[in-house]
Amino acid sequence: MHFRSIAHVIGTLLLVTSVAMLLPIVTSLIYQEDDLSALLVSAAVAFGVGLPFWWFSLWDHELTFRDAVIIAVFGWVVISAVSALPFMIHGSIPAFTDAFFEMMSGYTTTGATILNDIESIPHGLLFWRSETHLLGGMGFLTLTLIFLPHGMAGVRIFRAESSPGQVITKEKFLPRNRDAMIWLWSIYLGLNLVQTLMLWIGGMSLFDSLCHAFGTVATAGFSPKNASIGHYGSAYFDWVVMIFMFLGGMAFMLFYHMLKGEWDLVRVNTELRWYASIVGFFCGISTLILWINGTYDGFIDSLRYASFQTISLLTTTGFTTADYELWPQSAQMFLYLVCFIGACAGSTTSGIKIVHFVIIWKYTVTTIKKMFFQPRTILPIHLNQRAIDPFAVNLTVCYFVANIFLILGGGCVMVLVDSMDLQTGISSVISALMNIGPGFGEVGPSENFAEISAHGKWFLAWLMLVGRLEMFSALVLLFPSFWKK
Repeated sequence: MHFRSIAHVIGTLLLVTSVAMLLPIVTSLIYQEDDLSALLVSAAVAFGVGLPFWWFSLWDHELTFRDAVIIAVFGWVVISAVSALPFMIHGSIPAFTDAFFEMMSGYTTTGATILNDIESIPHGLLFWRSETHLLGGMGFLTLTLIFLPHGMAGVRIFRAESSPGQVITKEKFLPRNRDAMIWLWSIYLGLNLVQTLMLWIGGMSLFDSLCHAFGTVATAGFSPKNASIGHYGSAYFDWVVMIFMFLGGMAFMLFYHMLKGEWDLVRVNTELRWYASIVGFFCGISTLILWINGTYDGFIDSLRYASFQTISLLTTTGFTTADYELWPQSAQMFLYLVCFIGACAGSTTSGIKIVHFVIIWKYTVTTIKKMFFQPRTILPIHLNQRAIDPFAVNLTVCYFVANIFLILGGGCVMVLVDSMDLQTGISSVISALMNIGPGFGEVGPSENFAEISAHGKWFLAWLMLVGRLEMFSALVLLFPSFWKK
């Protein structure tokens, strides 16, 4: 391992964090609240610690993939710990465990909170809380890549933070990794800007518009309001947020192809077609259930509430407009199901991802055909009109099975550690691992994670990181062979 190069990257992460705190500082100055000193001290600490790491740990070696994995895992831990300082210094979240949980939830775009009264928090801290979504949505490390030297280091860090689905779909679309990151961040910030303007034009305050845009395009879920998007009771806001949650669930390489006029690449994208079809199916069936049961007045209201909650949970955003645990059990069943899906690889979402379900479905169909109809025929699996490597199929199956094992094992851990009911235990793990936010039971849309024990919060925070790093990069650290020369 090249410790000096690793320290250089960690130092860069801390410097970026300190600069990012300037916007909350400006917000605090505008609103003239008591969080200014906490933000200033925290920014100074991040800068003071990061500068020596960056300056004295010169970039002396090209990073190996092992170095990149260590940076990907411990980088997220370091910035979450430092980012917790403003809340601890101010006193709004005095315990380090709670503040770290909140920040890890923010950066991993989980959106799970321990705050019982969000609206009592000063605006500067609320803006910093939402800004963690902005930074984490596209991946904090991808932002840092823009400031690193050229070479394979950026590619390896990108791989360490990417999902298996991005490996399968071969998402690299520009020859220079830094150019790719600049394009991705430009598209990402552009979507945030457009949504902010649309919400602001609709009557939402500029502060709330920015915070909700950060949480929407990043498919994250922190809101400055206790009742989330439901606070406004506005159909216009609901539909705007729905549209951008859906866009946040698309692979961002598709936006690049659209801007370049490469519509054929968009048209043949298998995952996008499945994504649109799955969203349409679950929105439609949930709407019918609410309409038939008379949960809301009329079909349009049923469509609005059912579609919002379905898209929110499927894209792992976690915004809410209603307490869906009061809905008919059949509607809750479908909402529970979409929590396992996730959106597209290469998007800001987490979860298992649609591309993996596509491959598993095609693999199942192909296996049945070979067993009963064409035993001597080689039947390749196609994605985007191209045959994929058999290793990609093995990777997909492994990724799916590992997720299921973590959910079941994690649920048992939470039940044992916190003596909670099984539904809450399983749901809290799904919420953390899939980076969703709200769940069912005692962590449902009208509850939060405040009552979970410190041990339970640390375990869930670890699951958030595992889910955000798409599992393998975090789990490989548990292998003794990883640490051997």
